[in-house]
Amino acid sequence: MHELHDLSAAELSDAYRTRRLGPVEVLRAVLAHIERWEPHLHATYALDAAAALAQAEASQARWLKGEPLGALDGVPATIKENIATRGVPVPLGTAATELVPAAQDAPPAARLREAGAVILGKTTMPDYGMLSSGLSSFHALTRNPWDLTKNPGGSSAGAGAAAAAGYGPLHVGTDIGGSVRLPAAWCGIFALKPSLGRIPIFPPYAGRVAGPMTRTVVDAALMMGVLSRPDARDTMSLPWQDIAWHRLDRDAKGLRIGLQLDAGWGLPVEPETRAAVEAAAQRFADAGAIVEPIAPFMTRAMIDGMDAFWRCRSWLDISALPEERRARVLPFILEWARGGANLSGEQVFRGYSQMGAMREAAVAACAPFDVLISPTSPVVAYAAEWASPTNDPAHPLEHIGFTLPFNMSEQPSASINCGYTSAGLPIGLQISGQRHDDLGVLQVARLWERLRPAQRPWPRPPL
Repeated sequence: MHELHDLSAAELSDAYRTRRLGPVEVLRAVLAHIERWEPHLHATYALDAAAALAQAEASQARWLKGEPLGALDGVPATIKENIATRGVPVPLGTAATELVPAAQDAPPAARLREAGAVILGKTTMPDYGMLSSGLSSFHALTRNPWDLTKNPGGSSAGAGAAAAAGYGPLHVGTDIGGSVRLPAAWCGIFALKPSLGRIPIFPPYAGRVAGPMTRTVVDAALMMGVLSRPDARDTMSLPWQDIAWHRLDRDAKGLRIGLQLDAGWGLPVEPETRAAVEAAAQRFADAGAIVEPIAPFMTRAMIDGMDAFWRCRSWLDISALPEERRARVLPFILEWARGGANLSGEQVFRGYSQMGAMREAAVAACAPFDVLISPTSPVVAYAAEWASPTNDPAHPLEHIGFTLPFNMSEQPSASINCGYTSAGLPIGLQISGQRHDDLGVLQVARLWERLRPAQRPWPRPPL
């Protein structure tokens, strides 16, 4: 048997059912593993071993009575810092936030708790979630377990690092422009950005979703069965559907795949990333899929418009802070947001309208296909201390050309590992589906798990 911290949720559930393992034993092993890793990674916030042990003991009693709450009962999980958990402050990654304990669990946390998952604590994020980085003015710098000099990505930085490092099998992040998929790509894990509203969240916002971050597609599917349950607090949520998340088998024969290798703007795709995605496309084709290249469908005007809108929105929030608190915001974020201070109403409105333009373009591009595949990011993990791959607040979004459109179009989109650079860094393959076809994206991702070459061993903590 693998070490306990490496076991998947599916494997743990089976081991609990057959009494080969118990939740308390597993939790203690996971906590010991985190203790070895955490001084190097800084992936967690409000890690609470005592509370987790109490949850594990309650779960173990349920399993011994043959009355588990479901497949996730007793399985270790973490939750991104900006998803409220009762009694824990929500800093939003920034030292500028006044720390007030949350009154109640946000929907994803509530669903995991109801399912009996053992919540270890929270994972880190950058200021206001507005960076694809582990850099934060509140949290210590979060690093990538594959290479501690590299960034795990963000804004679900701690979740990506924790999943790759083996902090238990289940992690929840959020995504408004790539924030579960980018750390998934750079940390070599799987993440699903579901359709907008598929997983209820609070507060809801255009383009913003919560999603599972795991080592396997099966574990993400198990999470979807829990996280997608309804919650009236999300006024943008989809009507609940009884989706057979466990039905992941799909044949490649006849599968229609669009291959996108150029986002239309932003950083160029690095040669090793392009080669890995092309090799994935070829494996799909060899298995019987119909793969056709597609032209870019995004434009420079789209991202510049969204950048202007996001800057203005962020500046309104930051400028409202008292000066003493405003000074604590990460300087990169402060400089970026200040670019929205003098925008006219017309500029902001035209920027916001690009959300609709992206939706139209993305849906049209995907219409002829079952899924569209592309690089998740044009580049692999970059310097740990940088705020973005460009490290330039004037051009901070150049790496999200492949991820952003599917937030704006509300389509499901996942990232899964498809190879490694010559330096051993993971490369992410993005799989995006038709609107609301979350199960279809999971099925194609599971197909890719079966088609791809053997994966390298997960990283281990330094001695």
